[in-house]
Amino acid sequence: MLLLNSEYKGAPAYMFNGQLQTLIPGLYRKIDGVAYKRERIKLADGDFLDLDWIHRDSSRLIILSHGLEGNSSRQYILGAAKYFSKKDWNVLAWNCRSCSGELNKTFKLYYHGDTEDISAVISHAINQNKYKEILLVGYSMGGSMLSKYLGLIGSNCPAEIVGGVSFSAPYDLTESIKAVEKKQNWLYNYSFKSKLIKKIRALDKKFPNRLDLSHLHINSKWAIFDREYSIKLNGFDRLDDFYESACVKNFLHSVKTPLLLVTALNDPIIPSTCINYEQIKRHRYVDIEYPDQGGHVGFTLDKLENSWMEVRVEQFYNRLS
Repeated sequence: MLLLNSEYKGAPAYMFNGQLQTLIPGLYRKIDGVAYKRERIKLADGDFLDLDWIHRDSSRLIILSHGLEGNSSRQYILGAAKYFSKKDWNVLAWNCRSCSGELNKTFKLYYHGDTEDISAVISHAINQNKYKEILLVGYSMGGSMLSKYLGLIGSNCPAEIVGGVSFSAPYDLTESIKAVEKKQNWLYNYSFKSKLIKKIRALDKKFPNRLDLSHLHINSKWAIFDREYSIKLNGFDRLDDFYESACVKNFLHSVKTPLLLVTALNDPIIPSTCINYEQIKRHRYVDIEYPDQGGHVGFTLDKLENSWMEVRVEQFYNRLS
C-alpha cells in the first residue's frame, strides 16, 4: 500500500534541509549506556561474522542491520539497541564482513543485494529456540538486505519473523549512485569510497595478484569501482548482473511478510526513483511511507539524542498485533 502521509513532524528548526538532517545526527548524536556481548559465528564458506547482543529475559528479538561501511556502533544502531532493550527486547546488532574491526578471512566483502549473510544471522538466531517473535530493522544498505531477504524467501519466511522495517534504503542502487555522484554529495561519496579503498588494499595484501589496484582512485566513478572491485569481491562476472542483484525493488513483489519502507523526500542520496510505485502500490504486505523531512537515516526529534525511527518501529510492531 502506498502511504504518502507520515506522523513525523520534522527535525528541529536548525536542521532546515536534508543535508543537515543527515549529517548532524551522524556526527553529533551520542548514545551512551549500550553494553553489547559479542558472539562470533562461523559461516559455511569458512569466514565469520561478529554479532553484538543485548540479552533480556524475553521471547522477542529485534535484529538490526547497519548501512554501507557502518557497524553495530553507529548512532542509529545504538539508538535502536538502547530503546528496545529498555523495553525488554533482546537485541542482535550484526556486523557485515570486515565491519567489526577485523578483516574477514575470505576473498569476499558484502553489497546491497547480499542476502547470504543476513540469512545466516537470522537462522542462527532462530536455531537458539528462544524467540517467538523476531523483528527485522535495517538502515540504508541494511534495509536493502532485509527487504531482498524477505522477497527471496517469500511465503517460506520463518514463522518467528513478524515483520521488517527499512529506513532510507537504496532499493535501486544505480539510481542512488547517480545521486551520490552529484557534486553537492561529494562528502558521502568520499566517505563511502575512502573506507572501502582501505579494505580493498588490505584484502589485496592478503590475497595478492587477484585485483588490479590501478583503478583504485577516490575520484573514480562508481561504475568503474564496482566493475573492478565490487563484482570480483562478491562473486559476479558481469557488472550488469551485480547491479541487477542489488536492485532490490525487483524482489519486493514476492514479499509475504509485513514490510514497511520509510524514505524521506529530502533524502540527499536516495531519490524517489529508487522505488517502482506501480509495482507495489497495491501490495498486500509492503507499505511505503514518505515523510517530507528526515534526511538519510536521520529523523531527529526535539533533542538530538532522540530519533523518530525507534518510535516508528515500535508503532509498526504494535499494529501487527
